[in-house]
Amino acid sequence: MQEEKLMKWLDNTLLTLAIIGCVNWGLIGFFRFDLVSFIFGDMTWISRIIYALVGLSGVYMLTFYGRIRSNMID
Repeated sequence: MQEEKLMKWLDNTLLTLAIIGCVNWGLIGFFRFDLVSFIFGDMTWISRIIYALVGLSGVYMLTFYGRIRSNMID
């Protein structure tokens, strides 16, 4: 039970980070506006951490494909 709660929290947190990254890329693509750089500065240590976390969350989201597939098989 505790492990399920932790996985659900991790999934929701990293999905939220991935969505933030998607929104930021949409803003860059449509308006040439980088929200992360605007808020935290251009390549400051905090903005680099945010970019790294968003990137890692995107990689983690790849595991969703395996879970979706295993749920379809069950």
